[in-house]
Amino acid sequence: MSNSYAQAVLRTTDLAGILRVAGRLLDLADTTQLEVDFEARVSTPGELERLGGLIPDADWWSCGADRHGSSENGDAPSEWLPIHLRRWCLGPETVEELVAAAGDAPAMIRWDFSGWPEAPEVGLGCGGARGAYVTVCLNARDLDLEEPAPDHTLYVHVKQVEAERAPWLAAQVGLRVFGELEMAPL
Repeated sequence: MSNSYAQAVLRTTDLAGILRVAGRLLDLADTTQLEVDFEARVSTPGELERLGGLIPDADWWSCGADRHGSSENGDAPSEWLPIHLRRWCLGPETVEELVAAAGDAPAMIRWDFSGWPEAPEVGLGCGGARGAYVTVCLNARDLDLEEPAPDHTLYVHVKQVEAERAPWLAAQVGLRVFGELEMAPL
């Protein structure tokens, strides 16, 4: 398991708007190798049905330290709600369907790509794939999906040693970073 470092650049209730800004950030990046990772905190049978129908091979585990249901054990997810559901390495064309299926559930879409562009204004060359992500947390204020919210948060991920790339990226799309640069386990 590796880590990236993420910093928030936008929080809004405008779902279409936050996805457009995520797209503008991706337009800056080297997306020759682009994939999408998805995670959600699923609490209701309806959420499970929608997401399970879309990504039936997703990994999942029950939420809570004293609960031990999981896809690894061969358990039925419907018997262990709430669960944390995860599916990595999806095609970027799945984003709209994933967002629709998530509904009001706290969920995360993370775009994983080849690297960030050169940022000469802050003394940085092109960034490699490690630490190059854009994440939208839907209906959540945190990357772990533990703080449900009525809004959505957009994060840029960078290498810790290139922390100055985060405000530079935000500025490229007319935004500013807020909050702290935080470790984001992958």
